[in-house]
Amino acid sequence: MTLLAINIGNVAMQVFYLILSLSILVILHEFGHYITAKWFKCRVEKFYLFFDPWFSLVKKKVGDTEYGIGWLPLGGYVKISGMIDESMDKEAMQLPPKDYEFRSKPAWQRLIIMLGGIIVNVLLAFVIYAMVLFVWGSQKTPNASVKNGIWIQDSLLYKLKLQNGDNIVSINGKPIVYFEDIQKNLLSAKTVTINRAGVQSDIEMPQDLVGQLVENKPKSGMLLMERLPTYVGEIDQKDTSFMGQKNGLQTLDKVISIDSVPVTYFDEMQAALSTKKNQKVNLQILRKGDTLNLQASVNEDGKVGIPPLTPMQYDSLGAFKIETKKYSFFEAIPAGTSMAINKLADYVGQFKLILNPKTGAYKGLGGFKAIGSIFPTQWGDWQTFWLLTGFLSIALAFMNLLPIPALDGGHVLFTLYEMITRRKPSEKFLEYAQVVGMVLLLVLMVYANGNDWFGWGRSH
Repeated sequence: MTLLAINIGNVAMQVFYLILSLSILVILHEFGHYITAKWFKCRVEKFYLFFDPWFSLVKKKVGDTEYGIGWLPLGGYVKISGMIDESMDKEAMQLPPKDYEFRSKPAWQRLIIMLGGIIVNVLLAFVIYAMVLFVWGSQKTPNASVKNGIWIQDSLLYKLKLQNGDNIVSINGKPIVYFEDIQKNLLSAKTVTINRAGVQSDIEMPQDLVGQLVENKPKSGMLLMERLPTYVGEIDQKDTSFMGQKNGLQTLDKVISIDSVPVTYFDEMQAALSTKKNQKVNLQILRKGDTLNLQASVNEDGKVGIPPLTPMQYDSLGAFKIETKKYSFFEAIPAGTSMAINKLADYVGQFKLILNPKTGAYKGLGGFKAIGSIFPTQWGDWQTFWLLTGFLSIALAFMNLLPIPALDGGHVLFTLYEMITRRKPSEKFLEYAQVVGMVLLLVLMVYANGNDWFGWGRSH
């Protein structure tokens, strides 16, 4: 079902994946605090998935702890007795400390409790990436094997003097080993070295590249991909509703011209069809060595119904190579750990770009809508789901470690101060700091989600 150009089925699937992913991350993050608090004999009053202002959807008390699900899906929490947190329970803090309270424990125990959630998120990322490699292995495209060069997906790259067919050799002087590394490295690029028709040259990138990409409002987050020859992917000849089948196309046909205009790659075919919307065209194709002519209808989007091949099919045709690697259980553990560390480094790099106003990266700061949009739109793509969940687990760990009051990192900072100076911050100071931190986080959340929907950070 499509409503106002929004595919309701696709959006519903992304919402499902988003909620499932965040639920896993929140429950396990809070479990890290819960289990360490229990370990040091603190009383845990509440353990909640999602927040529960005024009422909860489900709750059940077991022993001293109330377990429940709130209605506001912005995170979750554990309420530990004697701790200044988002509940701001000032009355309890005015009573004499009790042995089971957080504030009665030694500083080193409180430090471990506050780091518990972050540690669990890091360990979870290690496990997720290791299991993804164990179950699915890895597939990478050696950059040197991409013989047809790049296919630009974001029009801004044309303005920066890149062209379809360019081979990107290095970025900032560092050779590109795998094609998949190009996009993330482009975001912080100062100089891009290309090979164009056998001639190597350098292209200078603007400092505000990320800001310009955000302003350009691309339809997808993809900047470029491998340049693909015009082969026809899988077409079910029994599906008479499919446009490619109606136009007489068959799997592994190769389009060689459109209305006598030669085409070799999809970008050339795309350009030729863009002027033929809602018209008929003559497709000249190669089929099993024979040259055929087909009268094909072009839809309003400039398409004739040609699906792409699979990556392995492009590999067999020599367009590029797919390097596939399988991992045993014990091989996957160190490989998954390394993968998580690399993802953390990538995220820290992106965070630095956001903090530098000159890059304009703050314009792309997003909230739940942006996060949800990166999840699959179809049921069953569990590899992508777990890869994204692993990345979000690393991001959640890093963000919670930031020294902002109301985050775990803020509590860690104050506890470290106490351990170093032997002076504990007053409870009144901690209360004020908690309020300031909560206000900062609320402002940031409102801005990020407002930027998602209304583009507050962009030029209009």
